[in-house]
Amino acid sequence: MIVLDASALLAFLFQETGQELVAPHLEDCCLSTVNLSEVVGRFVRDGHDAEAVLNKLLSTQIEIVPFSAQQAGVAALLLPLGKSLGLSLADRACMALAMTRNVPVLTADAIWQELDLPIEVNLIR
Repeated sequence: MIVLDASALLAFLFQETGQELVAPHLEDCCLSTVNLSEVVGRFVRDGHDAEAVLNKLLSTQIEIVPFSAQQAGVAALLLPLGKSLGLSLADRACMALAMTRNVPVLTADAIWQELDLPIEVNLIR
């Protein structure tokens, strides 16, 4: 199991650099609902129908994980750690999901490796 960051899933969906590192994980991965919103939002920005994109993503084998109170607490604790790096709530939600499940995370955000996190951060580029 691995947690996908929105950047990794978007790289796969748009066939960007690093997408070949995402594909092998698609049958055993999860995605926070916060990051799901980021992905759908990117398609909406490009003029796509939100409901259609959401339904397509929900029909995949990606486990969609609701953002829980426990994850919210962990994400809040990450705020001071990532403030100087400009980490968003979505970044911290992704990290929190990986931390609460004790599994690695897959991202395109190289800056994450600068953080002292108790999880493995795997980069796609």
